[in-house]
Amino acid sequence: MMRCNSYDKPGEYANYVVERDGRLLEWLLENVKHLSKSKIKQTLQGRGVKVGKKTVTQFDYPLTAGTKITFSKTKRNNDIFKNRYVKIVYEDRHLVVVEKNAGILSMAAGHASLNVKALLDDYFKKSRQKCTAHVVHRLDRDTSGLMIYAKDKQTELLLEQDWHDIVYDRRYVAVVSGEMEQTEGTVSGWLKDNKAYFTYSSPTDNGGKFAVTHFHVLNRRNGYSLVEYKLETGRKNQIRVHSADMGHPVCGDAKYGCGDDPVGRLCLHAYVLCFRHPVTHEAMTFETPIPASFLRIFK
Repeated sequence: MMRCNSYDKPGEYANYVVERDGRLLEWLLENVKHLSKSKIKQTLQGRGVKVGKKTVTQFDYPLTAGTKITFSKTKRNNDIFKNRYVKIVYEDRHLVVVEKNAGILSMAAGHASLNVKALLDDYFKKSRQKCTAHVVHRLDRDTSGLMIYAKDKQTELLLEQDWHDIVYDRRYVAVVSGEMEQTEGTVSGWLKDNKAYFTYSSPTDNGGKFAVTHFHVLNRRNGYSLVEYKLETGRKNQIRVHSADMGHPVCGDAKYGCGDDPVGRLCLHAYVLCFRHPVTHEAMTFETPIPASFLRIFK
């Protein structure tokens, strides 16, 4: 199946030659014996694998007999995609999962506006990938966390047409003003936008869209609550409006808040994203740490 030519620096990287056709991740799991499955995936995601002279992150990248592979277990940084606002956490030939920081749009909203799509398109061009980033869902400019972008129109349509079945767990964490009385519960109602892009809620049908948000309090201290939100629907500004409806608006929310801003940003982070891959149907699970600035409030 493979030959290991050498370890040029023991413990750092190894050179291999593929002896039969296959797919990259399957080949790595079968032949890289000195690392766990999770470490192999992390190295691939972290741009630590070269096929020939090309750095590859796609799990299903096709291999042919005679191909040379260089595997580094110390390389983690993306050589091409380096940006203070966005980090790539997973990539294959169909889609990319990113973690974005607060302060950047999901897609362009005006001329020359800083946005994730433009950064990804530039990365695809520099890495010689013949694709563009297709937006399938969005996060507000000041919300941080996990997002999916399709790399082709077909994958975009698969995600959009079956979004609620494909994405089976989507959770956010927020710091809200005040110590919440209930430990868990559900908020629901109709949400409707007006011409000023302000979302109004109503317990009865106001001509908008029905929205359901489940919440669970993780911590209460110093006049604040750390709350996990799980979305049953994905409406515009849903968590922010429902939090304000409960009398505990998200901190740093200039639109629906009360002026409470302990860390100088909107305290909302999309930290869990679980979905079934629209093409391979594999269960994909991603989770990011709760931002340290949120946790410091409760020390």
